[in-house]
Amino acid sequence: MPVTETPIRVLLADDHQVVRRGIRDFLTESGEIEVIAEAENGDEAIQLIEEHKPDVAVLDIQMPGTTGIEVVRWIRTQNLPVHTLILTAYDDDPYLVAAMEAGTNGYVMKTADAPEIIQAIKSVHAGGSVLDPGVVHRLMQVVGGTSTTSDHLPGADLTSRELSVLEEASRGLTNKAIGYTLGISDRTVQGHLRNIFEKLHVTNRTEAVVRAVQLGMLHLPE
Repeated sequence: MPVTETPIRVLLADDHQVVRRGIRDFLTESGEIEVIAEAENGDEAIQLIEEHKPDVAVLDIQMPGTTGIEVVRWIRTQNLPVHTLILTAYDDDPYLVAAMEAGTNGYVMKTADAPEIIQAIKSVHAGGSVLDPGVVHRLMQVVGGTSTTSDHLPGADLTSRELSVLEEASRGLTNKAIGYTLGISDRTVQGHLRNIFEKLHVTNRTEAVVRAVQLGMLHLPE
């Protein structure tokens, strides 16, 4: 496997040492990711993020003291250039909704294969959003009771091009990859995403995908 010139610097937070060791081992073996720090609780994660400034923080949800979701919320409040990936065994509705509202870049189950977790880290590091397929369907169930009459809902006026950009973004593609797929420049993709965020009243890709699914504008594959 070709390696990147500069490994992605990752902070790994999980309260189970054996789990951290297993995740660290296959991340390190990829040759593309460097685990620069490990935390066994949310408070320690915050301290280590401040100290090491990782590229990506991989966070469990349930940890002693501060939760992974609270760490994500703190990162966003501090406007830190740290991407976040929730890696958890929980797909309960309250956790999903809270993680999305906190602004996480990705939500992946611990049952995912090692290559899937590695790709998820690479995707969020590149500016993409990642949602575990099982999580997507849980979210669709959560928002399934929302009115489907979208004429008067935010985002009803997305153009066909903006919908195409959003569909590719839902797959975790970077702006450059989306541009290549659609035959447009990455700067144009950035402009479309900015318009999408404004129309959907959201601030990031993950929120945009969730809102689009909620409004029945985007249907993700099984």
